[in-house]
Amino acid sequence: MSKRVTAADVARSLGLSRATVGFVLNDTPGQTISEATRARVLAEAKRLGYRPHSAARALASGCSHLVLLLLPDWPMEYSMRAHLDEAALVLDRAGYSLVTTTPHPGGQAAPLWEVLDPDVVIALAPISDAQFAAISATRARTIIPGRDELETGEELHFADGPRLQVEHLVARGSRRIAFAGATDARLAGLVAERRELAAATLGELAGAPLAASANVDADGVAEVVAGWLADGVDGVVAYNDDVAALVLGAALRQGIEVPERLAIVGHDDTPLARLMVPALSSVRIDAAGLGRFVAELALSRATDAAPPLAGPVASTTLVRRETS
Repeated sequence: MSKRVTAADVARSLGLSRATVGFVLNDTPGQTISEATRARVLAEAKRLGYRPHSAARALASGCSHLVLLLLPDWPMEYSMRAHLDEAALVLDRAGYSLVTTTPHPGGQAAPLWEVLDPDVVIALAPISDAQFAAISATRARTIIPGRDELETGEELHFADGPRLQVEHLVARGSRRIAFAGATDARLAGLVAERRELAAATLGELAGAPLAASANVDADGVAEVVAGWLADGVDGVVAYNDDVAALVLGAALRQGIEVPERLAIVGHDDTPLARLMVPALSSVRIDAAGLGRFVAELALSRATDAAPPLAGPVASTTLVRRETS
């Protein structure tokens, strides 16, 4: 392995002092170095293959320009990818890098907040007391649900989707509504939250409980849907578009007219929703807006700039298509 080129190597090659080369390579303000010398140093550094040492630079400046995002142990679904893509883009434009990690109970790897020395640590869900204490022992500033008050008063998640799904189905005439959840154990908490909100909304609007509820997968969805139809279910609130697609496929294979006999509404408005035939009605989440908001909030913590004035506007909307 070749030796890393240092500022001292550049100085030796040019016959200049290490201080002069260091001032140029670090773009140190307030130095009277001629443009000709500056150009020589930069050209020689490029020729030799000099690269700044990020750890040393972070130590000297007190900033790593890293934002660490703690992800819950969830599947990487469409809305999460859109969220992370936008957050990474906003941070990159400001000179920061986004790093993600998923802490696992009993994990043996060193926590990245200790390894990377990030400027800001963000969590998308509450974390344990032990994790919070360990992060607080570093110099990182935090954005942790349940631990930090957000100056904007905004939450870092969207919770209105099931309400919109039920309101839409009730408005179009559905009276016996079922909830279809995902079977992935990692999503159990989210599935339960959406099921509870759907049930509460149906109780408020129609004074009735959910007609049925089940978590479905490709192997068992046909039997579940057949049972629902036999029990008079005429509307389905799905946890996400993948689940909605499973229900739709099972209904069509059984010769059920959609939406005349069974209306179906998905969640997340993924590309799949538009590609299905018939196209899926779905709840659209402003995941990119959330990504921008989180990135701007992180930058405000890293630089002491003013926080964003508000979170994403119109966070959830119902997109009606052919299944409802």
